Amino acid sequence: VQLVESGGGLVQPGGSLRLSCAASGLTFRSYYMNWYRQAPGKERELVAGISSAGDSTNYADSVKGRFTISRDNAKNTVYLLMNSLKPEDTAVYYCNAVWGMRYWGQGTQVTVSS
Repeated sequence: VQLVESGGGLVQPGGSLRLSCAASGLTFRSYYMNWYRQAPGKERELVAGISSAGDSTNYADSVKGRFTISRDNAKNTVYLLMNSLKPEDTAVYYCNAVWGMRYWGQGTQVTVSS
């Protein structure tokens, strides 16, 4: 099983980024998919989750109204669109797949700074 994140980088406050996570080696459409993040010196936290069919989502209060999680089961990919980024969004963002088993990607760095 591989989860490969991409799309991270350096962005100014107020800017946007779209993260992607491409999955392989698993029946993607069966898995609940999450995005987590971990900032330096802090615990990993759940940012957003989406059901296997994509018909249900949940968000951390800190990102509601700014971030949107989506998925394309035909492409085995989950996305995280991040708008109105703040310096406190700076973290390594991880993709996570859950269906009995739990799998993680290697993470992608997002830095929000002027």
